[in-house]
Amino acid sequence: MPTAWFDGTLAWITAHPRAAGGLILLIAFCDALAVVGIIVPALPLLFAVGVLIGLGHIDGPYAVACTAAGAFAGDALSYWIGHRWGPTMRGHWPFRRYPQLLDRGERVFRRHGSSGLVIARFVGAVRPFVPAIAGMLGMPLRRYVPVSLFAAFAWAVAFLGPGWLFGKSYDAVAAVADRLALVLCALAIAVALAWSVVLYTWRWFAGHADRLLASALRWTRAHPRLGRYAGALIDPNRPESASLLMLAACLFLIAWAWFALLAVLWTRGGPLLLDHSVRDAMAALRNPLADRLMAALATLGDPSVLGPAAIAVLLWLAWRRRFVAAAHWLAALAFGFALTGGLRALLPAHAASFGVPSLEVTMATITFGFFAVLIARELPGRDRAWPYLVGGAIVTLLGFSELYLGAHWLSDVLGGALFGIVWLLVLGIAYRRHVARSFWMRPIALGFYGVFAIAALWHAPRSIEITLARYAPAAPARTLDLDPWWSNEWTRLPAQRNETIASARDATPRWDLDLQYAGSVAALQRQLAAKGWRVQPQAGWVATLSLLDDDRPPSHHPVLPATLEGRPESLLLLRDTGPQDAIALRLWLAPQQFRAGPPLWIGTTQRLRHGSAMRVASLWRPLPDDGLAHARLRQDLAGWTQAEAPHPDTARNVLRVRER
Repeated sequence: MPTAWFDGTLAWITAHPRAAGGLILLIAFCDALAVVGIIVPALPLLFAVGVLIGLGHIDGPYAVACTAAGAFAGDALSYWIGHRWGPTMRGHWPFRRYPQLLDRGERVFRRHGSSGLVIARFVGAVRPFVPAIAGMLGMPLRRYVPVSLFAAFAWAVAFLGPGWLFGKSYDAVAAVADRLALVLCALAIAVALAWSVVLYTWRWFAGHADRLLASALRWTRAHPRLGRYAGALIDPNRPESASLLMLAACLFLIAWAWFALLAVLWTRGGPLLLDHSVRDAMAALRNPLADRLMAALATLGDPSVLGPAAIAVLLWLAWRRRFVAAAHWLAALAFGFALTGGLRALLPAHAASFGVPSLEVTMATITFGFFAVLIARELPGRDRAWPYLVGGAIVTLLGFSELYLGAHWLSDVLGGALFGIVWLLVLGIAYRRHVARSFWMRPIALGFYGVFAIAALWHAPRSIEITLARYAPAAPARTLDLDPWWSNEWTRLPAQRNETIASARDATPRWDLDLQYAGSVAALQRQLAAKGWRVQPQAGWVATLSLLDDDRPPSHHPVLPATLEGRPESLLLLRDTGPQDAIALRLWLAPQQFRAGPPLWIGTTQRLRHGSAMRVASLWRPLPDDGLAHARLRQDLAGWTQAEAPHPDTARNVLRVRER
C-alpha cells in the first residue's frame, strides 16, 4: 500500500525528471565515498531509480550518466584523500575505526592491481575503500582515471538494470504479481535481518571476548562465594573460557527475553494485537505462486526433513565413538521436543493454532543451533560464524512461511526461536565444559547439510498440496439468498479487484468484476469450451519460468495467476482472437455465498496482448478495458439465463448468469 511520502516523491520526480538526476548523483556519490559508503543503502535506492526508469518517469541514459558521474566523483574524492594523507591515513579518524576493511581493500588492490578498482566496485563494504587505497599506494592518476570511469559506468548499469527491467515489465505483471513481489521482498528482508543479527552479534562478542572475560574474572575475585560458580565457566586455564562466557552471556539475555514474552502471553491468555496485525497483513499478501513457495518452506521443520539429518549425525558420532557428543546431541533433540510440548500446555489455546512455542521452529532452531555448536569450534577464526548463519537463515525461512500461511502467530514463532536458543545454549555450555576433543568436521558437516537438503527436496513437493489445503483461507460467509441476489443484492459484491500496490496511483490494475455466476463451474467450462475457450491450469513456478523462452508460441506461455481477497483463481479461461491477442475470463469463489443453493462465483473479463519485456521475458499484458471481452462472453453464453445492469459503485455493466 503506497504511503503519502512515496506518492509525493514519485510526483516530484515525475514533475522534475532533470532535477531528479541530482538526487541520483548524490546517492551514488555518497555510496562511493570512503567510510560514508558503508551506511548508504545504494542497492535498494538504485533499484527504485531503475523502476522509475522502466516506468518512464526518468530518462534511462540520463540516469545512468548521473549514477556513473556520482560514483566517479565519490571515488575521486576517496582517491584524493588517500593520495593526500598517504600511509598516515590509517591513523586518521574515521579510517582508524575500520582497519579490517582497509586491510581487505589493500589485499584486493595488491592482488589485482588496476582491475581491483573494477572488482571492488561490486564487493560490498570494500567498495568505498579501494580508491583511497589506490591513492595511498601512489597509483598514477593517468592509470586511475580510465579504470575508475569504466568501473563507475559498469556499476551504474549493473545496479540500475534489475529495477529498469522490472519497471519495463511492470504494466504486464503489476496486476497479478504485486503481492508476490511484496512477499519475496519481505522474505529477503527477514533473512537479511536474521543474517545480520547473527553475524554482528557473533562479531561483537568475538571482538570483546577478552575484555568481557577480564571483567568477569575481576567480579569472581570480588565475590568469592558466588564467583566460584561463575569461575567454573571462565577458568583462565581453559582455552574455551571465552566461548563459554559468550554462551553464558547469550543465555542470560535470551532467557530474559523469553520469560518476558511468556509472561506477557500468560497474562493476556491469547494472541497479542501485534499477532493479529501480522496475520492480517500476511493474509492480505496471499498469492498463488507465493503460496506454493511458502508451503514448500513450511516443510523445513517437518520430522521427515529434520529427522534424517539428525539421525545421520547421531550415527556418525556413534561410529566415531564420540559418545559424549552423541549423548548431548540426543539430549538436545529429545528434551527440546519434550520441553516444548510441556510449555505449550501452559498457555490456553484461545485462538486457532495459538500455542507458544512453535514446535517446528523450536526443533529447527535446536537442530541447526546445536549442530553449529558441535562443528563451529573446529573452524578457524571468523569462519566459526557460518554454521550459525546457515541455521539462522533456515529458521527464518521456516518462521516466515508459518506466518504467511497462518500456521502460527508471531508470538509462536518468536517464542519457539527464543526457547530453542535458550535450550541449545544450556546444552552448548554443558557440551563445551565436558568435551575438549576435536574431530574432523568436514564429513559430518557434509553429511548433515547434504541429508537435510535431499530430505527437503524429496519431501517438499509431496507435501505442498496437503499444506495448502490445511491452511487455505476461511470459507466465504453464507449471507445471500438466490432470488434477492438476482434482483438487487448482487450489488453487495465487490465491483472491482483492487489488490495491487500500484492501484492508488494507477487505475489500470483495478479490474472490473463484470461477471457474477450462480451454478456449477464445470457447466460453465463446458459451455465456453464449445465456443473456443480453453482452460489454463494454475500456473506454477515451472510454468512461469517458461516466460523466459522466446521460442515458445504465445499460446504456450502461461498467463500469470491473480487473487481476489487472498483466494487464487478457481478457473482461468482463454480465447485466442489473433496471433498475439486473446481474451480471458478469471473466476473466483465469491466472498459471499448463498445460504442454500449453488455456489456463487465472481469474475472479470479482460483483453490480453503478448509481448516481450526488454527482450528478456515474454508476457501476456492486460489491455485497457474496451468492453470487447465482456461482449464476447455475453455472446458465448447466449441461451443461459442472463441479466445485465451497471454496478452502482462503478457504473460499469455487470453480467449476472444462472446455470440453465
